[in-house]
Amino acid sequence: MASSTLIPAGDFRTSYAADTTIFPTKASRNFAIAGVVLLCFAPQLFSAYWLSICIQIGIFGIAALGLNILVGFTGQISIGHAAFFLLGAFTSAYISNNSPIPVFFAIPLAGLVTALVGLIFGIPAARLKGLYLVIATLAAQYILLDFFSRAEWFSGGSVPASANPFSIFGYTMQGDRQYFYVVLAYLLLSYVLVTNLMRTRDGRALVAIRDHYLSAEIMGINLTKYRTLSFGLAAFFAGIAGALYAHYQLVISQEGFGIERSILFLAMIIIGGTGSIMGTLMGTAFVVLLPESMEWLSLHLKGSAIDHALSLNNNITFLREIAIGLIIIAFLVFEPDGLAHRWRQIKMYWKLYPFSH
Repeated sequence: MASSTLIPAGDFRTSYAADTTIFPTKASRNFAIAGVVLLCFAPQLFSAYWLSICIQIGIFGIAALGLNILVGFTGQISIGHAAFFLLGAFTSAYISNNSPIPVFFAIPLAGLVTALVGLIFGIPAARLKGLYLVIATLAAQYILLDFFSRAEWFSGGSVPASANPFSIFGYTMQGDRQYFYVVLAYLLLSYVLVTNLMRTRDGRALVAIRDHYLSAEIMGINLTKYRTLSFGLAAFFAGIAGALYAHYQLVISQEGFGIERSILFLAMIIIGGTGSIMGTLMGTAFVVLLPESMEWLSLHLKGSAIDHALSLNNNITFLREIAIGLIIIAFLVFEPDGLAHRWRQIKMYWKLYPFSH
């Protein structure tokens, strides 16, 4: 009788460790490694314009990741995230300008300072929910913005503050082609840290609070502690992103970081998928590329009947806001789980093809 070889049919997980692994299959791990390797060649392959877009996606992706910890994984809400982003930018610039601490160390220090401020605002917010929590985070936004406008010693007041270029051990990173690797390193480190956080006891506690806070409390989870912790973590990553943004732009102003920027951060995680780490980056890329798509559209429709009817070139900024609002509504109605869910559906379709029914 000929011997037969048993071939497993399906993806079997026989332990809890296997169920919480970062990469479910070897193929997904290899694709991730290949993607990182390809990104390392981006400065040599992309133009200066697209390299700048990639840097923006990386920086805002870190900030959106922090917000997703708060909103997507813990079930809290915040519309003051832009203020913490700006706090990180001003803090890192202030530290590097007024102390011998190099920028390399000023960036994580800015993240820690921002996290402490986030914890302070998180203490009262941790006892609120719903509309009351929204008002509390909105108050945090305006309190910090008012502080920035008055504290000339810290933020320059009405005059934009300057920031030093990124430096490490006496070597200064100059230009987008070098700074791209700085942002890429922080992006990878941030996403690996958060991915591993969600596999820990504390990460599971955050998700339990989101799913059903009463059941979580009955199981012994301290709601106030973990809700406050989520605010601190969200502020930490916002501060890191803000610091990276400051040393990239070299000039920081609070213009453009009002409530509308906080709404954009929320749009990133809603479009990408709340509670999805991969979706955070997808949503960030979508929101960053949307204005560029609108510019491209207005350029190609210039002189057409649509241009004359809508005055595209005169109202392109207004149309961007309309487009973002409509897209958020569309995702909430038709794809509430975001781009990450759609990507999983596509993968499952081809994995089972032609028996995808």
